[in-house]
Amino acid sequence: MSSPSSSKPRSHQSAFSEPVFRPYFLAACFATLGTWIVRFMIGWSAWHLTESAFWVGTVSALLLVPTFVFSPLFGVISDRIDTRNGIVTTAICNSLIAIAITTLFALNQLSITPLLVFALAFGSVTAAHQPMRLALMPRILPRHLLPSGIGYSAIVFNTSRIIGPALAAALLTVSSPFWVFSLATLLFMTTAVLLLRLPHAPAAERTQPASLLTDLRAGFGFIAATPLIRLILAMTLVNGLLGRSVTELLPAISGHLAGGTPSALATLTASAGAGSILGGWVTSRQSGNPDRISSLVYLALCCSALVLLPVIALHGLGAMVPVILLSSLFMTVIGTGSQALVQLTVDDAYRGRVLSIWSMVSLGAPSIGAFCMGAVAERLGFGWTLLVFSLAALALTALLWRRRGWFTIVQPNSVSSH
Repeated sequence: MSSPSSSKPRSHQSAFSEPVFRPYFLAACFATLGTWIVRFMIGWSAWHLTESAFWVGTVSALLLVPTFVFSPLFGVISDRIDTRNGIVTTAICNSLIAIAITTLFALNQLSITPLLVFALAFGSVTAAHQPMRLALMPRILPRHLLPSGIGYSAIVFNTSRIIGPALAAALLTVSSPFWVFSLATLLFMTTAVLLLRLPHAPAAERTQPASLLTDLRAGFGFIAATPLIRLILAMTLVNGLLGRSVTELLPAISGHLAGGTPSALATLTASAGAGSILGGWVTSRQSGNPDRISSLVYLALCCSALVLLPVIALHGLGAMVPVILLSSLFMTVIGTGSQALVQLTVDDAYRGRVLSIWSMVSLGAPSIGAFCMGAVAERLGFGWTLLVFSLAALALTALLWRRRGWFTIVQPNSVSSH
């Protein structure tokens, strides 16, 4: 197995040139597709059982809450275990959850109460899976292939979040929920089998044992004491408060600026998906050079704000499609680029904990940004709101640019435990 610290940055080379990445990539395809199918089906089941928007919102919240509550804890665990075995375990757990729901559907015994339990359980497994999945990649890929692997993973994620719900909805029209959950079970079981083909990825050696709480405090302390990590998290925060917030508000943006019809929303959603896939491809073409990747992220931060400035003078679906496509492209470049920077600069001893906090910021900032942006848009309209938020993002990016020099001195695993 290649060591991330043993390879020097070089010109582009695909992660697929590393044989061990191929089963990892296939496993990611199956796992991500299964995840989006189950997320869609849990929401659909809540509506099917209750016809209540309240319960649909509740199960959606239960799917997400564990990520915000438990991610730091799972980051600590990720730093303590063999991460390959960890994500095999999460795939098996997801299989068992899907089997349980399938069984209750077959027996016609599924009600809202067990569905809430399954939603919480599935959300918890997802929260455990995320830092382990992120921490595994630098243990199976050499340093110079990490951006390529991260870019391809982003393509898988953004493709699956479109295909998964669409596939589940199509299957529901010709079969029953039993068969849709059965498909998800098969996908998760196949994921576990593929992951077993990967080499073991043991945790970094520890000088002395410590409790989970001690390690958790050490992780937060490490981030607080490491300016470079704080800078990367700040980039992720700015991206979440602007670019990703726009994606979260697509239904409202469609209603205010693009006609508001179902077909208009579908077109804008497809444009956002296409932009995200292109953004993943851009990152997949990068080498493991932190200075170059940071320059790309800074450029994308600026472009993400600039592309939204003309919205104040634009109206109609035709005008909004390229805006949303480009916004999603730059948003994905920032997200995958910032993840690559974390992967390239953090020592294995803290990798799981740092990536779990990065995930929390990446997922939490859009929720906060969408809330604030939506509240302002109620008073100012989306044109002026996007103008204000874009100018604020440009100002924050200018402040972050002053620290860009920190990336020029980064060496492999230069941010390590002290």
